[in-house]
Amino acid sequence: MKYLILGAGPSGLTFANTLLAAGEKDFLVLEKESCAGGLCRSTDVDGSPFDIGGGHFLDVRDPSVTDYMFSFLPEDEWDRYERDSRIDLYGDIIGSPIEANIWQLPKEKQDRYLDAIASAGCNSGQDKPEKFTEWIVWKLGEAIAEDYMLPYNRKMFGKDLDSLGTYWLEKLPNVSYEETKRSCREHKAYGTQPGHALFFYPRRYGYGEAFLRMADALGSRIRYSEEAVSIDFENRTVNDTYRADRIIVTVPWTSFSEHKGLPPELESGLGDLRYSSVVTQYREEMLDTKAHWIYYPDPARPYHRILVRHNFCPGSKGYWTETNLSRFKAEEGSIHFVNEYAYPLNTIGKPEFMNRFLGFASSKGIYGCGRWGEWQHFNSDVVMRRAMDLAGRLLNDSP
Repeated sequence: MKYLILGAGPSGLTFANTLLAAGEKDFLVLEKESCAGGLCRSTDVDGSPFDIGGGHFLDVRDPSVTDYMFSFLPEDEWDRYERDSRIDLYGDIIGSPIEANIWQLPKEKQDRYLDAIASAGCNSGQDKPEKFTEWIVWKLGEAIAEDYMLPYNRKMFGKDLDSLGTYWLEKLPNVSYEETKRSCREHKAYGTQPGHALFFYPRRYGYGEAFLRMADALGSRIRYSEEAVSIDFENRTVNDTYRADRIIVTVPWTSFSEHKGLPPELESGLGDLRYSSVVTQYREEMLDTKAHWIYYPDPARPYHRILVRHNFCPGSKGYWTETNLSRFKAEEGSIHFVNEYAYPLNTIGKPEFMNRFLGFASSKGIYGCGRWGEWQHFNSDVVMRRAMDLAGRLLNDSP
């Protein structure tokens, strides 16, 4: 075939449908699960949708992506929300991001954070450190680092934070002492909004419904319950069975048990890639909050985030938690789902390695795309945009 696509998550489905829209029908999608959607799959729990892979929402930032999604699940089947995310700061509930909302804390706690921000390295002219933990303190000040950023990241990604690089942290907002002080004085947030400031969520379904419809559009060109376990870079074959002119990999590179034709140094580098696993668990209690999701840095709680389902899924009840698998202890009778591959970790040296690896792979007609194909913590709207772009380049023979 011309194209073999590994994985029927958001990036694989978008790539395949972009081919189909351009008139290209000579392709096949392999998916190890029995249904499409990847990390964005949904199921029914207690009479309402539950997103197996955690909180996923359609960001409004890229109109080309939202319009594309609406071509499968029409806009009138979605509700639009203004993000309400909060932080449970050891009993004090404030808005997120923390640096824009410390004005919601009691006065003595505001003063503590303001003093720490004023003396933070980025505000006092200190050189930027290289270690992750030191960089967080340099950027946000000791108080925010110790109370929130460091414990929260340990809960999400593991205890060894200094194995992570700092290259991906530049997206954090600048913490200006003057702006923070002004927000405390005027009781309003200043600065830029984080991702999903405005988002869509299906009115009667889980987020995975959109991807089921994308899969339906492909008809018999998806083969379910077939996991890609081996890949041959020289012969462009998968499982010694499927051969294609071009292979699009949207599944984790480390999930293959065999990489034929891969130079030893690249094989070794794949072994150094790290990821975290997350368990989602349903709770039936109704919470007295209007928040869509809440972050929990407190190490005493196993989970790091909850999604308040009844605030973005009309008619539902309860919420679900997200917990790193290493911290999760199953309760008898609990409804939970394990996602082995949840977040690719931004370890030291990862960008340089992935550039070399993906460069080699593309020279063989094999392309990584999406969160796992590129080993980047991309949201669903971003991976869909990247899949559209890659499909467009390959269709025009300009990889």
